[in-house]
Amino acid sequence: MILLPPPPPKNDKFSSAFSYIFKSALTMKNEKKRVAAELQLHSDQGFQYTSQGYFNLTQEYGITPSMSRRGNCYDNAMAENFFSILKTECIYRQKIRTFQQAKELIDDFIYFYNHERIQLKTGETPLAQRLSA
Repeated sequence: MILLPPPPPKNDKFSSAFSYIFKSALTMKNEKKRVAAELQLHSDQGFQYTSQGYFNLTQEYGITPSMSRRGNCYDNAMAENFFSILKTECIYRQKIRTFQQAKELIDDFIYFYNHERIQLKTGETPLAQRLSA
């Protein structure tokens, strides 16, 4: 969540409004940089992910590329498991017609998965499990 500075008082002139917009833009820019600095993008060793162009693009956006070891399908098992559940319990049960509908459906499922869906193995939601650790 990006926290913006408080809006200027209503009786201020243009300079205060401009100052607010400028401070808001700087805040959002700094927040995006902070988030991108923490971002890791994990992939397999497919040719598109080992190309120099892909590497340059991740560097341009400040993303740390991460890759499975050759022949090790367990490197990314948690992510693979999540996407399998997402497809089975969410995507394949719907007829998605627009990108916006897909985005909302996936966002809702991720919230459900983390906050409401009880994991059989632990008997807790993933969020409850993380908070109790």
